[in-house]
Amino acid sequence: MIATLLLLAALFLWYLFADCDFILLFCDKLLSRSRRKMENFRGKVVWITGASSGIGEYLAYDLAARGAKLILSARRKTELERVREACIAQCGQVEIRVLPLDISKHDTHASVVSEALEFFNHIDILINNAGRSQRALIIDTELEVDRELLETNTLGSISLTKALLPSMVQRKSGHVAVVSSTAGKLGVPVSASYAASKHALHGWFNTLRLELMAENIDVTIVCPGPVVSEGAASAITHVVGESVGSTNVDDSQKMSTARCAHLIVTAIDHQLSEAWIARNPVLFFSYVGQYCPILVSWLAKFVVPGRIAAFKAGHKDINARVSLWQTLGISKKTQ
Repeated sequence: MIATLLLLAALFLWYLFADCDFILLFCDKLLSRSRRKMENFRGKVVWITGASSGIGEYLAYDLAARGAKLILSARRKTELERVREACIAQCGQVEIRVLPLDISKHDTHASVVSEALEFFNHIDILINNAGRSQRALIIDTELEVDRELLETNTLGSISLTKALLPSMVQRKSGHVAVVSSTAGKLGVPVSASYAASKHALHGWFNTLRLELMAENIDVTIVCPGPVVSEGAASAITHVVGESVGSTNVDDSQKMSTARCAHLIVTAIDHQLSEAWIARNPVLFFSYVGQYCPILVSWLAKFVVPGRIAAFKAGHKDINARVSLWQTLGISKKTQ
């Protein structure tokens, strides 16, 4: 009886305070303290896509502080230069190269990889972070929007990884990470094409891990939930070429970008196959979706109609945090 009560108390505390899955939390809170901090990435060459803002930008700050050599890629060269200068201002003379890249232009990836390899002769870690979010109902979404998200979020990461793989295989060393999403584990109303593009990443990169086991190449899939970033504002709508724009949403309930980046680096450091990074109730839904899908379908009856109604009413950011009581349907109040 006492053991059961202690377990329930532990689970309740985890629900209130956890911001990642059990294994990643263990690595962050316990294992990382027993290892040589800041040394595991020193001198490693890390290539980050989508590095001009959001998670990619803060990955650059975290890794620069650990002494990594960085290659920063995104479409906006001026923003990449800003991130580079910020890294140098915070960490001193770290080796950072700027390499503009449009992840959706797959025919340019071979030449971009060749240029990246010229910087440091090899790449130790590739972090596929570039991508785009979405806010639209399925019934309203043009097929070209579906195509654009799949070509950017899915084929973009696949294409760049395939272009770089031969050099890693030749060295029999490397680590490929891809930033998926909790939307890659669950269906997400008002973001179906985005969710589809992230689900596809899991199938491809999980298979890649199996095929490269004998080549000493690791693969890590990270699944962040709602994080403070520019992603919501730049999210595509139901029409090609149209973005959501300013959301005017209070981000205080979302995970900080710095914390998310830190946990991603921790997952890569410990060579985790998959890591979930989110506050509750998103983290709770990830666990339930993984181990008891039928319960998600039941809980969705209480949560999803409110999210769709809020979207139709003009709330552009549907990732506001929901309380435990709302998750269980005890309160109909929307946030």
